[in-house]
Formats: sequence, structure tokens, C-alpha cells
Amino acid sequence: MSYVTFYRGDPKNAPKTTMPAHLGANVILTWEGRLLLERRRDSDTWGLVGGGCKKYETGREAIAREVYEELGLRIPKERFKKLAVYDDPGRIAAYRDGSVWRMVIVVYGLQLEQEPRLRISPESKELRFFTRQELASVQIAVTHQDIVEDLFLNKL
Repeated sequence: MSYVTFYRGDPKNAPKTTMPAHLGANVILTWEGRLLLERRRDSDTWGLVGGGCKKYETGREAIAREVYEELGLRIPKERFKKLAVYDDPGRIAAYRDGSVWRMVIVVYGLQLEQEPRLRISPESKELRFFTRQELASVQIAVTHQDIVEDLFLNKL
């Protein structure tokens, strides 16, 4: 059983929020034209690397911290370029403990110049770089699907 269920634009099935809006930061991390995704332990879906901003963090500080925690890569926050904000109210995460959050996601981008040496964190089952064609065969978290689509439609 998954620890979290994600919803996007599904008012009939998404539960009502129980918590304030949650600010998150995710990264479009690419190497040789391929996108890095993590297979999440909490939902067994593929998603962008990132997570929630802590109380006194900026989005760039949060994504630099998350990239280190989830991948083992120390990258200065200034290297991440802000690409977009996804703030539609139907982006919901419902956790097994009963908390339900509206997610506002700030997306950053970084193109790596060489193949990174990645470390898998306890939050992930697997890390992998995908081509656009390979993405069609994996289940991406619904709250990240439109972000990935926008990347490959050159909207980001």
C-alpha cells in the first residue's frame, strides 16, 4: 500500500485539503538530453527529484538541499534556474496519516555537463535518466506528468 496518493484536476475523487498549501521545489535535471527521475518509495511512481521547502528556505535553497539529500550531489543553489510555478488548486497529495495538502510546485532546471555519480536515498527505489521515448513506458506521478510534458513540448 502506498503512503501517498496524488491527484491533479480530479475534484470528484481528490479529498478535501486538511492542511495549508504546501510549497515544494522540483528539478528538471538533464544529462545528454535525458531527464532524471526517481522511483518513489512512498507511491511506487516515478517523479522529479525534489520536495517541500522548509520554513525559512527559498525555493533554490530547498532544491539544492533536496538534490544533495536524494542524489548525493552538492550543487550550489545559484546554478539552478527557475523555470515555472505550477499552482493549480487541483494538485493534491493525500497521505496515509490523513493529512491532505494542496501542492504549489516551483520547478528549477539544471543541465549536467558530465554523467553524475548518484546515490539513492531512502526516499527512492531507483534513479534513472530517461529519453523522451522511454518516458512513455513508465508511470509518472500525476502531479508531475504535466511538468514533464511541458519540458518535452519546450514550454520549460
